[in-house]
Amino acid sequence: MFSSSTDHQISGFTITTTTSNNSMIGSPSGSSSSAASGSATASSPTTLSRYENQKRRDWNTFGQYLRNHRPPLSLSRCSGAHVLEFLRYLDQFGKTKVHTQLCPFFGHPNPPAPCPCPLRQAWGSLDALIGRLRAAYEENGGKPEANPFGARAVRLYLREVRDSQSKARGISYEKKKRKRPPPPPPQPAALPPPN
Repeated sequence: MFSSSTDHQISGFTITTTTSNNSMIGSPSGSSSSAASGSATASSPTTLSRYENQKRRDWNTFGQYLRNHRPPLSLSRCSGAHVLEFLRYLDQFGKTKVHTQLCPFFGHPNPPAPCPCPLRQAWGSLDALIGRLRAAYEENGGKPEANPFGARAVRLYLREVRDSQSKARGISYEKKKRKRPPPPPPQPAALPPPN
């Protein structure tokens, strides 16, 4: 598996990200990361699902963001504004072309030629990331009513990203309809007993 580690400076703090070919954001590199993953493996004899592993990596990365923030932030002081700062920071590692309104390919899902428009995190990736972090926050002792990942500002930001990417890329983000199980076959009518 391809993996690389990079340090990034933003607003007075440094975040080390590990990118790999199968995840949007990876676990932070360094001794604290290896110690955390080692203790999780030792205390959890069962194999975690792909979702649980990704949720743990995302939680560790957000924890590193909080530690590297200047001044360092405790989880209890983290707000929706800090979550938005984190999401905007992640945009620089995006792989989704989002056309500007001045681009001739604005609104085209499959542009015929390259353009200089920026690469961003896809809305679906950000939405899934926030869902995992929201769950991890509560699993790590956070109160649901104080969850910064569920803040109104975060929900509005995600909606704005979805709408702007939908227009720029010419892709509709309709909610997927859940498949309902087929109704049980009708039971044959019981015949009256013979007389």
